[in-house]
Amino acid sequence: MTVPVLPRLRVRTLAAPPQPDLFDLLPSDADPATVVSWVREGDGLIGWGRAASSTAEAGVPSGPERFTAAARWWRDLVASTEVEDEVGLPGTGLVAFGAFAFSPDSADLGGLVVPRVVAGQRDGRAWVTSIEALDDDGGLLTSATPQHHRPTPGARGQGDPADGIRLEPGAVAGEDWPAVIRAAIGHIEAGEVDKVVLARDVLAVADRPIDTVTLLRRLTARYAATWTFAVDGLIGATPEMLVRLQDGRVRSRVLAGTVRRDRSPAPSVTEAHPELEDQHTPDPRLHLVSDAKELEEHAFAVRSVAEKLAPHCESLEVPEQPFVLELPDVYHLATDLSGQAADDATSLDLAAALHPSAAVCGTPSADAARLISQLEGMDRGRYAGPVGWLDATGDGDWGIALRCGQLADDAGSMRLFAGGGIVSASDPEAELAETEVKLAAMRHALGLSS
Repeated sequence: MTVPVLPRLRVRTLAAPPQPDLFDLLPSDADPATVVSWVREGDGLIGWGRAASSTAEAGVPSGPERFTAAARWWRDLVASTEVEDEVGLPGTGLVAFGAFAFSPDSADLGGLVVPRVVAGQRDGRAWVTSIEALDDDGGLLTSATPQHHRPTPGARGQGDPADGIRLEPGAVAGEDWPAVIRAAIGHIEAGEVDKVVLARDVLAVADRPIDTVTLLRRLTARYAATWTFAVDGLIGATPEMLVRLQDGRVRSRVLAGTVRRDRSPAPSVTEAHPELEDQHTPDPRLHLVSDAKELEEHAFAVRSVAEKLAPHCESLEVPEQPFVLELPDVYHLATDLSGQAADDATSLDLAAALHPSAAVCGTPSADAARLISQLEGMDRGRYAGPVGWLDATGDGDWGIALRCGQLADDAGSMRLFAGGGIVSASDPEAELAETEVKLAAMRHALGLSS
């Protein structure tokens, strides 16, 4: 057996001025394939270049071991790295970004990557981290020298998205999707599963390379309340925080239950009062909080996360009722869980323990995963898998890779993904419509919708 050789890294984090737009820090010559991102409402992390990779240095593990292999590689890398951190916040020092496959049978298992430069900011404080590779004698193999880089506003991604983009059917054409849903309902009614989450893909083909930074800028501008991410060409804006670990506190946001959002403002009066007005615009949020199908789907997802987090928390707070999360295109039922960490699990360990949740797989998970493989007709890759970052302390954020697409190696095309939870009360045509709404985020990023 060949023992992987870890790179020797030297890391330095320096304070920097806050930026109105983190993406302005990206140099014009940065390789788009190496750009990484985890940004929400102006704060977060971006990076570029490649200093280390768990897949490249630890080899490609078997599917079931993809998380443990990456976690082991990270622990060893942290132990061998020299770090000088003058800021000392979550996300400073040595940081890795990661994205992992939904299924252990995927051809793209994912892993962790360490950029050569990371820029971050939170709560009015900002920093830049350089990651340099050392030779056996401690000399530099690479030098990032980010402290010499000055932001150039508009240097990257300010133009329109790729011209000439056309959408083509994925593994299952849209008109055939209701038949897939009906088949899933048949399995549910037969008692094989309580819930299954099914996804479909659409292929966006461009006449010229699709620019990563343009996609990220457009996503952060329109979907500021989500986490805009990029890792190895997986790009999106997820509203779902799988797990956050920070200073011993564990948090998770569960989303399940979706309804299209009316573009008009929500009415101040949500019940009919004929004696006051002839007509009242219905509020779609009322559908979410009263619809049995949506509430059932949400309850499955919350229970799934609570059961998997409980062994790692001294106490776990689970609200009795969800709230309605408002996004530009949809409303979601949402529940925020929190607890105090009870063991030394890192944020990556917790993400691995939670995956797959009922929100992206179903209940029971093993049976739902089998049904997904049988009905979807595609390899999800890293769609619906954990995506995020962790630092040397193990703290970090891991979301679920939703509202996203996978950019091809040549950047000439992109697979877009969307799905929904199926229970016995699901309506096949409504489920197709839900996927179209969820595809809106990436269509917008590609310049295909307003």
